[in-house]
Amino acid sequence: MMESKKGFKSGFISIIGRPNVGKSTLLNRVIGQKIAIMSDKPQTTRNKVQGVLTQENSQTIFIDTPGIHKPKHKLGEFMLKVSKNTLREVDGIIFMVNAEQKFGKGDEFILEWLEGNETPVFLVINKIDQIHPDELLTIIETYREKYDFAEIIPISALEGNNVDALLTTIEKYLPEGPQYYPADQVTDHPERFIISELIREKVLHLTREEIPHSIAVVIDRIKPDEEKEGMIRVQATIMVERDSQKGIVIGKRGALLKEVGTRARKDIEMLLGSKVYLELWVKVQKDWRNKSTHLRDFGFRDDEY
Repeated sequence: MMESKKGFKSGFISIIGRPNVGKSTLLNRVIGQKIAIMSDKPQTTRNKVQGVLTQENSQTIFIDTPGIHKPKHKLGEFMLKVSKNTLREVDGIIFMVNAEQKFGKGDEFILEWLEGNETPVFLVINKIDQIHPDELLTIIETYREKYDFAEIIPISALEGNNVDALLTTIEKYLPEGPQYYPADQVTDHPERFIISELIREKVLHLTREEIPHSIAVVIDRIKPDEEKEGMIRVQATIMVERDSQKGIVIGKRGALLKEVGTRARKDIEMLLGSKVYLELWVKVQKDWRNKSTHLRDFGFRDDEY
């Protein structure tokens, strides 16, 4: 933690909402680079991801949480616990909704969580570029009747519309405080975590519905290449639950796994600022999402929250 400057403001803002409303897209937009996994498949964020935005007079730490949903397995229970626990000690909560989705049971569930909560809650209506402007007033009124929000801000995280206004609004609510992280640091996660997420993202993009939530990515090793100067060698294992899934991830003659590697390597090179040699393996670990020991091995740890 760095020395506090007079008048400097800082704080933690949690981003919550139903799955697939654009929380990770907003985090990446605000930070200015990819640190959170993005996919059109719901429930792809599993751990909390912290992004750090440092401005001239403030530092905001955004916490992107797993989409809130009824859990179906131990991994789902873990994800729900992560989302709940982030609400305890933050300075503000962004409740993000998708302008294209009608108010539903999932939103009701989240608002029930927030009842009695003294932390300012900002309703952020995302994807306004996808609806007619006349529809926006109806959406605002629907949510205003349900909860006493501190602010209501319509945005498009993908296009960047009104995101600056959102940041200005949040800054007003931050308390005076220290600069927790150096100005050039954008996340509190180690590189290994982000690299594993980048690989997992590519698998999600390239595989069918049965695969997405059955995979985990474990980074086995990151080290300088002994033969090529300036090259970093990354070795990772993609874990699946069934033999049939292993075949899908590898693809015909290894084509899909090769494409995963090609796409992931480009993002990893941007992250590390270096040439990367990426080696990927696929391993079956049956029913890992329901086994606490496997969840801990793959980085899902209750004791961190």
